[in-house]
Amino acid sequence: MYTDRIQILKSKLDELLSANPVPYLNLTESQLPKKGGVYLISAQVAGKNRPYYVGRASTLARRLYTNHLMGNASTARLKKYMVESGEAASMEAAKEFLRQNCSIQWVFEDEYRNRGALEGFFTSVLFPKYGIAPEGKSA
Repeated sequence: MYTDRIQILKSKLDELLSANPVPYLNLTESQLPKKGGVYLISAQVAGKNRPYYVGRASTLARRLYTNHLMGNASTARLKKYMVESGEAASMEAAKEFLRQNCSIQWVFEDEYRNRGALEGFFTSVLFPKYGIAPEGKSA
């Protein structure tokens, strides 16, 4: 009954992980798609590529550039988490970390329910450093 759905999720994960990483360094909004999808932000830390954040967006360009990179604490969750954890001293320091160490991969998905399912599946498999919070707290 669920075999087809599980196969779709696995296939999309393979697609995500085989996508060419796009570094945040020198990134402009125009380089990103204006389509919906699910994304992975990874960081190079101590010579290893580590999943940092999984998310979804109806417009990848807006979410990945305008919110995550350029946004403030209310729109740039990853930067906010980095500051709250002490990994970055400020939002500006977190932004510089993204630019120097992080890259993005994504898969397209137009339908919002499918984006939600993919985000949950990718998060459970990749287990990113940020974005999973204790119950009762926002992620």
